[in-house]
Amino acid sequence: MKVGVIMGGISSEREISLKSGNSIVEKIDKSKYEIIPIVIDKKEDIIEKVKGIDFALLALHGKFGEDGTVQSVLQTLDIPYSGCGPISSGMCMDKDLTKRVLKASDIRTARWINVSSVEEIDYEKIEEMGYPVFVKPTNGGSSVATFKVKAKEEIQAAVEEGLKWDTEVMIEEFVEGDEITCPVFDGKMWPVIAIKPQTDFFDYTQKYAADGADEIVIELEENLHKEVEKMALDTYKALKCQVYARVDMIINKQGIPYILEVNTLPGMTPASLFPKSAAAIEVSYSGLLDKIIETSLKVERTI
Repeated sequence: MKVGVIMGGISSEREISLKSGNSIVEKIDKSKYEIIPIVIDKKEDIIEKVKGIDFALLALHGKFGEDGTVQSVLQTLDIPYSGCGPISSGMCMDKDLTKRVLKASDIRTARWINVSSVEEIDYEKIEEMGYPVFVKPTNGGSSVATFKVKAKEEIQAAVEEGLKWDTEVMIEEFVEGDEITCPVFDGKMWPVIAIKPQTDFFDYTQKYAADGADEIVIELEENLHKEVEKMALDTYKALKCQVYARVDMIINKQGIPYILEVNTLPGMTPASLFPKSAAAIEVSYSGLLDKIIETSLKVERTI
């Protein structure tokens, strides 16, 4: 089977995608698959460069790769691919839409407002949430252009910076607590990982540096584990995820979990969280790739 490892892309997360893709090419079991590295440099590459492959193993991150666009093209070309479908990918990429679905499904998430210009900033609503708040691109990832804003005077500049990266910016309530990530594979939650940032929050640098943050597999207290697992699986289902996704949460000081966001194409670098969770249940990196391919091939793609 010819497996095209699709990486690169045109988003702000291109370099991370290349790291993920190159890690996959290096570690995948080459006795099972014929590997074809495919680097996307412009949008039309996704049509031209995938010709002749039997399966697309996606290592793309950010816009175009993770927002359902590539998935739609591959589906149109009848090329099976890894992970979530177009609609789920699009919903999870748009943090505002993600939160709207969560709220409609009675799944706990922090309060927020979404703006497409500085004129739309509602300072009264921000005051209701209370400072500090997080300001970030609505359709971004890897904590690119994400700011922890501690005062009203800093909001406009943070929003303006976010709008350089996206057409919309989210201003989100800050929930103080412990960040965890819950990998979900084929409808089951894998071991939870606690993230202990070295600085104020888990930013771009810490996500991709080998020693950027302490990330450890943890066992939660039984009742909390049950609640976290239910929230993770309910979120996976509500957002129509398939094959695998990573559900990020924060547990506040009172022990109450909140959904932060969902990653439909989690990082696959050596420092990434999904492979660490897999290792905790004795699934090797190459074994994880086998599972992603095998499970993706069983999915019936409709939309």
